[in-house]
Amino acid sequence: MTTEMGSTAETDKGEPAGDEPKKSRAGRNLPAAIGVGLLLGAAVIVSLVTVKEIFIGIVAIAVGVATYELSSALKRSAGIQVAFWPVFVGGQAMVWLAWPFERNGVVSAFVVTILACLLWRFRGGIEDYLRDVSASVFTAAYVPMFASFAAMLVVPDDGVARVLCFLIAVVASDTGGYAAGVLFGKHPMAKVISPKKSWEGFAGSMIAGVVGGWLSLNLMLGAQWWQGALFGAAIVLTATLGDLVESLIKRDLGIKDMGNLLPGHGGLMDRMDSLLPSAVVSWLLLRLFVPS
Repeated sequence: MTTEMGSTAETDKGEPAGDEPKKSRAGRNLPAAIGVGLLLGAAVIVSLVTVKEIFIGIVAIAVGVATYELSSALKRSAGIQVAFWPVFVGGQAMVWLAWPFERNGVVSAFVVTILACLLWRFRGGIEDYLRDVSASVFTAAYVPMFASFAAMLVVPDDGVARVLCFLIAVVASDTGGYAAGVLFGKHPMAKVISPKKSWEGFAGSMIAGVVGGWLSLNLMLGAQWWQGALFGAAIVLTATLGDLVESLIKRDLGIKDMGNLLPGHGGLMDRMDSLLPSAVVSWLLLRLFVPS
């Protein structure tokens, strides 16, 4: 579901140890990260230019894997028991119902998922009931519900262009932030949460994101230049927020990555951090600027 090379600004990885491959100044195995990003991006592009419904399947697979990674990280690091099967099944329902029923299908599936989580946790008794149910609802909202907005982007007749505008803005933000951060980053943006993110990287994200949003919306959807620029700026903000939220969660849990599925990237959830909130804002703004 993502073509990201990294996070919105610089990634927050540790230093290489032992015989690990040499990493870039941003702290990761750059060749592996680029290779994985290109493969994921190619899969998304192929789905969009062939059968649009395949894109829904890619979103659903990504949601399933990310749900497992987040649930496992919460259990492994903090002993939090997410109601995995209700969240997993409910998450798939949210994504797939986004195609025929759009918002009504997503919201209905989300509400039923919450009810299922409340009942499922009865099996664990009284202790930590509120904690585990809260984490389950958070997981259901943060991963599948947010991702469902990406699925809804592809539904209209011009859905392929909408998805591409969303991805171009996120990738432009990510690439601009990565380059500016590596070359010029000196002033930490959120030192406690993510030490390697800098204001210089954020500025690079904003410039690239605004240009990417302006060009993509104008050329593919016929939007006004200011709409594209505003769209790009909004995506930079949400992508940065999503990346910082993910870093904060991992700091709280005391872990480096949510998983190790993707070489050079960590887990799939680690690459969806900026995409998830950006999908929501993309759907809202594109619906406002370019009514289908």
